[in-house]
Amino acid sequence: MDRVVILGGGESGVGSAILAMKKGFDTFLSDNGKISDKYVEILKEYSIAFEDGGHTPEKVLSANLIIKSPGIPYSAPLVVDAQRAGIPIISEIEFAGRYDKSKKICITGSNGKTTTTSLIYHILKKAGYNVGLGGNIGMSYARGVAECNYEWYVLELSSFQLDGMYDYKADIAVLMNITPDHLDRYDFKMQNYTDSKFRITQNLDGNSYFIYCADDPVTMAEMARRSFNTNLLPFSREKAIENGAHITSEGRIISSGFSIDSSEIGLKGKHNMYNCMAALLAASRAGVPDKIIADSLREFGGVEHRMEKCGVVGGVEYINDSKATNVDSAWYALDAMTKPVVWIAGGKDKGNDYAPLYGFVEKKVHTLICMGLHNEKLHDNFGGRVENMVDALSAQEAVELAHKYAREGDVVLLSPCCASFDLFKSYEDRGRQFKAAVAALK
Repeated sequence: MDRVVILGGGESGVGSAILAMKKGFDTFLSDNGKISDKYVEILKEYSIAFEDGGHTPEKVLSANLIIKSPGIPYSAPLVVDAQRAGIPIISEIEFAGRYDKSKKICITGSNGKTTTTSLIYHILKKAGYNVGLGGNIGMSYARGVAECNYEWYVLELSSFQLDGMYDYKADIAVLMNITPDHLDRYDFKMQNYTDSKFRITQNLDGNSYFIYCADDPVTMAEMARRSFNTNLLPFSREKAIENGAHITSEGRIISSGFSIDSSEIGLKGKHNMYNCMAALLAASRAGVPDKIIADSLREFGGVEHRMEKCGVVGGVEYINDSKATNVDSAWYALDAMTKPVVWIAGGKDKGNDYAPLYGFVEKKVHTLICMGLHNEKLHDNFGGRVENMVDALSAQEAVELAHKYAREGDVVLLSPCCASFDLFKSYEDRGRQFKAAVAALK
């Protein structure tokens, strides 16, 4: 019996272990840290052998196949040893795809992929499709394949998940954009990160679709370097697109006979119009009627931690954009601000270049609250550009400082630009702590 070892005991790893066990593999899961009680219970329920608090090299390197959770870098010593030993290492998505007969819509990009994924899923559900949601969002794809029987899947894919994918094929592939992010995992080389994102196009054929942003310079430069044997569907805010989607000067989204005024759409902001165009193209190619797509666009209100309004306290509006973990995401958030801003930023820096934000900060932000263990880079970049700059070591402290510095009519914007792992478990944890602190003000 072939032995499958899963590295990482989170949602992705436990889902992979369940699928491997169900497919008859000798299955073992290993986590260098502590596995949460929730996942320990699941592993015991399925009688899956596991260890946590450290890896036993002999147990791991006895594998015929290793499924690596996306959070573990290829530079990790045990992963390097496995590669030297010639053990194949793949992602959960690659593994689950081997046993999944569903049609697959796969979405990646530096920004907008969670909103776009959630919107496509919402449209297909409204149309009555038997559809699952997975990847970097919701239940792990592998567990869904093990326990459910969906005819369609909508999958959000990070670059880390794409790195371990080889034979996997999307039916509809969506690339939102490519801006600098996670460069610490890619030797600080933008081309390496770009190559990772374009892995979503591998194995596409004449029956597949590739949906991409014609306004994104990195994407378009890479498109010029590559050839594609698939159906190309670009979308744009800046120019008319004959076979794809675009926005007219009057603010209407147009696509092959489909038309809707952007003012009718539930999502607001320039960046969300890109998300809506990508979603409508994907849903249309999946066979959803235009009326259902239009109705879905009108009613969909967004996702948690992405420009999420948390309430008004003392005439000050609080917005949770915790999912903005890079400069480009924060750029869109600041671009959307029409009132004076108290900006909460900071966390684990990923090699950020803050220069694109200087203009917005000088014009719109009067107070910057740096919420992180190491705020020196924020101070260096914005020290002379804002009226006030203070440090905070928790979401509660940041919100209390924001309440102190904000004036009636201001916006307090949590849009961190950085990863969350210095003070929080995840960007979700950061966002929820922020919302709890806002609720405590009330």
